[in-house]
Amino acid sequence: MKRKLPSLIALECFDAVMRTGHVTRAAESLNLTQSAVSRQIKNLEDFLRQPLFLRERKRLIPTDAAKRYDESVASLLSQLEAETLRLMTWGADDRVLTLGLLPTFGSRWLIPKLGGFTQAHPDIQLNIVTGLTPDDFQTAGTDVAVQYGGGDWAGMTAHKIVDEEIIAVIAPSLMKGKERIDLADYDRLQMTTRPGAWQEWLGAGAGTPQRGTQFENFTMMIEAVRSGLGVAVLPLMYVAGDLASGRLIAPFGQPVKSRNAYYLVYADSKAPMKKVQFFLDWLLNAR
Repeated sequence: MKRKLPSLIALECFDAVMRTGHVTRAAESLNLTQSAVSRQIKNLEDFLRQPLFLRERKRLIPTDAAKRYDESVASLLSQLEAETLRLMTWGADDRVLTLGLLPTFGSRWLIPKLGGFTQAHPDIQLNIVTGLTPDDFQTAGTDVAVQYGGGDWAGMTAHKIVDEEIIAVIAPSLMKGKERIDLADYDRLQMTTRPGAWQEWLGAGAGTPQRGTQFENFTMMIEAVRSGLGVAVLPLMYVAGDLASGRLIAPFGQPVKSRNAYYLVYADSKAPMKKVQFFLDWLLNAR
């Protein structure tokens, strides 16, 4: 059955008018004449069987329906453009590597090392996307991605990059004037993606820790600890610099090795790709 879709040029003109707020500017951005843009807008309105703009002198005022429609149209055009560019470079498949990173792991551990890869493989362009779950990275079309877990993702090849140790840290300002160190005196900050972190650090039989402010990523959580909002259990690799400088302290106990670790993962079908093997070989040597 034939799809009920307007023409692409009509959607482009509509999107341009919505972005610029004016037919003239839209025409300039698309390298078309004003009359051509106006005609395409009229064609789209005829197709949709309703007006998209109220015409006041030389101005076009978008209707509520146009505003709602543009939310979808703008997103779909961006996706179509991205996929088109991806396909256009398909012949150069081994020259573009899309790398998916966990935000804090990427900024604090991997990205500072990436210069070594680009120097070793200057012909490979890196495209970096961030996310937290395998679904995030699959949607982004990654070639390889860093994941935290046990290394057992279905249909994926996983190579351990680095183990993780966790430690409870606090801002030294919260310890001033304290004659004794008691963890129970402080709010315990929580990570939504690591609900068992406190129990893992406290050990078996510790019971369920008291609840505290919750955060979606480690970067925000680290800033919260630095600001004195409470105590947090964090990967040692993320706060080693803060501990060395005295910006944070760890008076409650030693680091504990996490049950899980960080892995470089990729779909089994991507294993033969040279760019994947180049990145894997480099990363395993850069640890």
